[in-house]
Amino acid sequence: MIIEKVTRDKIGDLQQVARKSFFDTFVEFNTQEDMNAYLQNNLSVEQLTKELLHPQSDFFIVKYDQDYVGYIKLNYGTAQNEFQEDNALEIERLYVLQQYHRKQIGQSLFNYALEIAHKKSVDYVWLGVWEKNLKAISFYQKNGLTAFDKHEFILGKDIQTDILMRKYITISSE
Repeated sequence: MIIEKVTRDKIGDLQQVARKSFFDTFVEFNTQEDMNAYLQNNLSVEQLTKELLHPQSDFFIVKYDQDYVGYIKLNYGTAQNEFQEDNALEIERLYVLQQYHRKQIGQSLFNYALEIAHKKSVDYVWLGVWEKNLKAISFYQKNGLTAFDKHEFILGKDIQTDILMRKYITISSE
């Protein structure tokens, strides 16, 4: 398994993983119309490129056995969706293709985010997770995140509720 920073020449690979992982994760809970709207508006090459070029956002993609199988998007400062605080890091997206679940890829991506958080000396890492995505909520709880607020997430025409979770980072004095 290799975690690579996404560059413009990898945007097609990123889009492919992003669209498939999002669709497979949420299609059974949402209408086809809402799913299509999200995929077209939020995971288009144009939108992903715009996000990639933001100076305070980073995408990382995972290569496993020569295939791209997951990714994470991290936001700092003004790129964050809620707080825009310099002392925080947002994990906006963390997805792994379903056939690669249980191979520690999601855990590796999460750990990678924590490493970056330590390097940037932020006080905490935070994210939003859909209140009905119990598997993801459990994963984040096992990794020390706790709920602290909620916000709306719009998927097509459907207004959903995300639970905001965070984990405080302890900076070791070495």
